[in-house]
Amino acid sequence: MEQRQAIVAVLLRGERVLAIRRGPAVVRPGYWQPLSGKVEPGETQEQAVVREVREEVGLTVVPLAKVWESETDDHRFRLHWWTARADTGEVVPDPAEVAEARWVTPEEFLALDPVFDGDREFFERILPEL
Repeated sequence: MEQRQAIVAVLLRGERVLAIRRGPAVVRPGYWQPLSGKVEPGETQEQAVVREVREEVGLTVVPLAKVWESETDDHRFRLHWWTARADTGEVVPDPAEVAEARWVTPEEFLALDPVFDGDREFFERILPEL
């Protein structure tokens, strides 16, 4: 099976990051994570970051930098991790995809349960070095 491409959008506002709890219409609902989504055919990773964030939480963001790559635990997706600024605007979750959203510190993210192992690795190992 061919591995699909997806982005993870690490949205920054001050010292906080936006964490979402996966909604009922997506695979593995209830998990906390940064925003993520598939890269559509013909779309750049930066375009996917902007589109996914707008679709899932209604924010307009500016992608900053690709900071990491990983893959999902089932190996179906190659994840391209991007930081993005979300300095203004109100979070308006798409209820099908996002059950809950909150701005958290990296320490608070690590206390959320459940989270994916790859997300935990990012918050423990990669984010502190940025």
